[in-house]
Formats: sequence, C-alpha cells, structure tokens
Amino acid sequence: MSPAESPSGRGAASAAADFEQVTKKVDQSVAQFDEDEHTPIRRLQHFLHGNPTAIPAIVLVLAIILFSGIAGQKFLHPFNFSLVLQQVTIIGIVGVAQTLIVLTAGIDLSVGAIMVLSSVVMGKFAIVVGLPVPIAFLSGLVVGTLCGVINGLLVTKLRLPPFIVTLGTWSIFFALNLWYSGSESIRSQDIQAGAPFLQFTGIPFVLGQARITVGSILMLGLVALFWYILNWTSFGRHIYALGDDPEAAQLAGIRTNQLLLAVYGIAGFICAVAGWALIGRIGSVSPQSGYTANLDSITAVVIGGTSLFGGRGSIIGTLIGALIVGVFRNGLALSGVDVLWQEFAVGLLIIVAVAIDQWLRRVSA
Repeated sequence: MSPAESPSGRGAASAAADFEQVTKKVDQSVAQFDEDEHTPIRRLQHFLHGNPTAIPAIVLVLAIILFSGIAGQKFLHPFNFSLVLQQVTIIGIVGVAQTLIVLTAGIDLSVGAIMVLSSVVMGKFAIVVGLPVPIAFLSGLVVGTLCGVINGLLVTKLRLPPFIVTLGTWSIFFALNLWYSGSESIRSQDIQAGAPFLQFTGIPFVLGQARITVGSILMLGLVALFWYILNWTSFGRHIYALGDDPEAAQLAGIRTNQLLLAVYGIAGFICAVAGWALIGRIGSVSPQSGYTANLDSITAVVIGGTSLFGGRGSIIGTLIGALIVGVFRNGLALSGVDVLWQEFAVGLLIIVAVAIDQWLRRVSA
C-alpha cells in the first residue's frame, strides 16, 4: 500500500482539500486605508502646516493689491512704503521678543512695560544723573535683561503660568517706570544736547524716494539674526522642541528650565533694544509711550502665523504680520476710513488668524 493510500495519507489529503475550500471563502481583497490625506484640502492643510509664513505672505500681497486699487498712487509711493516700515519698527522689534516666548508655548504681557522702563533708565541716567552715555545705554540694556530674567525665574522656579506672571510684572514694571520717571518726559532738545546717541535710531537716510531710519535697519537686522538662530542652531531647535512637547524635550536631554530662563532673558534684552529704538522714533523719553506694545506684538505674532500653543512659527512671519497691520492701517487711513474701523479690521484679522491656526493644528492631532 502506497503512502497516499494509507489512512494517514487519506487524512492529510482530506485536510488539504478542506483548507483549500476555506481559503476560497476568505476575502482576498487588499486592505484599503483612508485616502482622505490625499484630498486637495488635506494636502493644502499639510502644506500650510509645514509653511506657517505662507498665509501671512499671501495676505500681505493681497492687501497691497487691494489698497493700491483703492488708494491709488498715494499708497504705492515709495515714501509711503518707507513710512509703513517706520511705523512698524517698534512693534517688529518687540515682536521678535514675543515670538521667542510664544514658540515655547508661553506669552509675555510685560514686553511693552520692559521697553518703556529701559528707555526711561537710559534717558534718566544720561540726562538727569549725568552718567556717561555708554554707561547709561548699557544700564538700560541690563535693566531690560533683568526684567526678562525675573519673568523667567517666576515661570521656571515657581512654575506659574506665563500669562499670570507677565500680567503681574506688567503692572509692577509700569509702576516702577512711573515712580522712577516721576511721570515726567525728557525733552528731545535735552537729549539732543546731552546724549544724541540715544536718538541715533531715528536718523533717516534717503534711498531714492524712500526715507529709511536706522531703527528700521536695526529691526531687519534683529529679524535676520534670530531667523538664523532659530533655524540653524541647536538653541533654536531646542526652543521649537520645548514648545511642541516639553516632556519629550526633557526626555531628550534638553534642560528645559535653563532654556526657558535664557529665552525670557533674551526677550528682555530685545525689549531694551526696542526702548532705544523708541527714543529714536519719538525723539524724547516718555513714560507714557508704548503702552500698547504688548498687545501689538501679540497681534503681529498671531497674524504672522506663529501658533499660540507653541512649537510652530517663525520670526519672518512676525515681521510679515507687523507689516500686514501697518499696511491695513495705512491703507485704510489713506482711503478715508475712520480709526475705529481700522481697529475693527485688525481685530478681525486676529480672529481669522487664530481660527486658521486651530484648523492647521488638526494635522498633527
């Protein structure tokens, strides 16, 4: 008897036949995955998520086209564009500081108060106290940096929310500013006579039909510097990592508390530089100036595409956001629109920008 004719052989053949019958009944189709990722909307969403400055850039171009059609040659004149650049100089510089904080998933409501306090220290030390101008200038920078470090210590050591910390220090720094200045301004003539270096950022130079100030060049230089730092250094990559996921950043070996402290200190230093630019912009030292810089800087950051939840955004986007606000206000003013509706338009832009940010965040959810 052959092996195939044996009882064991017939059993194996029967089992094989049963297996073939079962496999014929099994669904042979290939597994299908959700192809929603390949729809045009989803592809657009992924592109915009990976390029946060794309939307602000498009909005800026559309705004220029819109107001050039409404206001005509007055809006398109090179002098008008240089005027817009001068108007956003202070907000652009403070916006650099605010961007660093927001990228760590924080927020700083005290940037305006730090800026004004630093400018008051520079002016008082140079004009009233009579210290050498370089020492007065460096003292203002030190004060701004210390204010930032205080914010950072409260956030890292006491683990308080940045919003609450900076809301409190905003009141404290503003009160110190009014106390030390005696609510008195230092006149432009006095600064020009005793410390002209403090007005250096307000010196204009002409390029064709445009009029550019040193302060505007300083703003563009800071934007370029911190664009490089955020994109090409480990310090910048750590800031993004911290804002995206603090726990993962800590597990990766990033000393998050020291990083946060450094970010707040640098932000305070930048605000002090903005205080110097503020003196050049208005020509005098005024304890009442720049009180809306905190909200204006947040506006520029949000409209510029930086996520309020941290980990996504860019310095270039903040500059574009500041320019968008400047173009809208300038274009609406040249079109004869009341200031009330200019603020209405800016507020609408903020809401739209946050709504877009929420939509883009669903990509990573």
